[in-house]
Amino acid sequence: MLLSKGFEVELYTGTPQGDIVGLSDKIVATLDGFVREPDSRNVEYTTAPLCRYERLLCDLVHPRVSLRRYLNQLGDYTLLPGSTLSLGGSDRFCRSDPGNPYHGYIERTYGTKVVTASIHINIGIAEPELLMQACRLIRLEAPLYLALSASSPFLDGQATGYHSTRWGLFPKTPAHVPLFESHAHFIQWTEAQLVAGTMQNVRHLWDSVRPNGDRRPYNLNRLELRICDLVSDPIALLAITALLEARLQQLIADPNLDPLTASTLPATTRAEDLIELTNANEAAVSRNSLDAELRHWQDGRTILARDWIEQLYQEVWAIAKQQGFSCFLLPLKKILREGNEAQQWLKLHESGIDSRTVIGQAIQAMAEQERALELELCQPIAA
Repeated sequence: MLLSKGFEVELYTGTPQGDIVGLSDKIVATLDGFVREPDSRNVEYTTAPLCRYERLLCDLVHPRVSLRRYLNQLGDYTLLPGSTLSLGGSDRFCRSDPGNPYHGYIERTYGTKVVTASIHINIGIAEPELLMQACRLIRLEAPLYLALSASSPFLDGQATGYHSTRWGLFPKTPAHVPLFESHAHFIQWTEAQLVAGTMQNVRHLWDSVRPNGDRRPYNLNRLELRICDLVSDPIALLAITALLEARLQQLIADPNLDPLTASTLPATTRAEDLIELTNANEAAVSRNSLDAELRHWQDGRTILARDWIEQLYQEVWAIAKQQGFSCFLLPLKKILREGNEAQQWLKLHESGIDSRTVIGQAIQAMAEQERALELELCQPIAA
């Protein structure tokens, strides 16, 4: 049985030349389904939870088509790929809602480190203890999903040395988040953070993975993977999601995959050792993505991110095939072969092409692909 899946998609708006322009106040006031971020230069839309990948594809593409049409009415504006202020603007925060005190807190505390665009992938899991188990496993493997999605090698027109500048600089909050051993542990920990002020509200848990639901931390119904950079190609995003779902299906069938019991790291310090290992893996992937050298949570062995992903791909293929979505896994092979967006952009940049030209070409390719997908796979939107 397929799990339900939904996306939160953050996008920058700006010019075809790559300059990011804040338009979220106009967009949110005019178009249904879009919401503000604290900075006006990006905007977010959310897809409803669905099980079938074909429907998810249409739900990813349609809002962008509507948004592009509206941007054309405003002027020569478009959507931009990437997850950072690639060509400039990190010296200032452009408040979308000056009267919102939470936005004010974010600006004062984090500045433009949080003015990023990303994809949050939500997978429905209603049973709370199974959800905690899923969060434990996926948190330790979250670096692999960042490796596949990295798309932020530039900031203010310069190559930064990161493949995911977004995650390399992002202020994970609170600074230390344990592996939650149970739903009760998650409730107790969250309540303690709110009292201590390390979290301003229940949404203020910014880590690679978090349990989510209608009344956090008490009523939970989904795993939210937050680590991914913006994946401008919807087909690639569905492939990454298919890997995530297949891995969760594998865990549901075999609870022995729980890292708290499956890891051979010393039992007395295992939970903390796994957090330390994963933090190091995230840092390595933010710099080198698919080529990062990682340590595996099962036994601490060294493994390249691309090799670990390939191993998972082989492990879960039969599960995905049985469930009828293995075809959506196939584009992972292309990412492993040709590189993620960051690697492709850096290859062009290293050949002598400036960052503005690289981003400009990516903007055009993103627009052309979305138009092709709308015409080929989805019911066109009425003009």
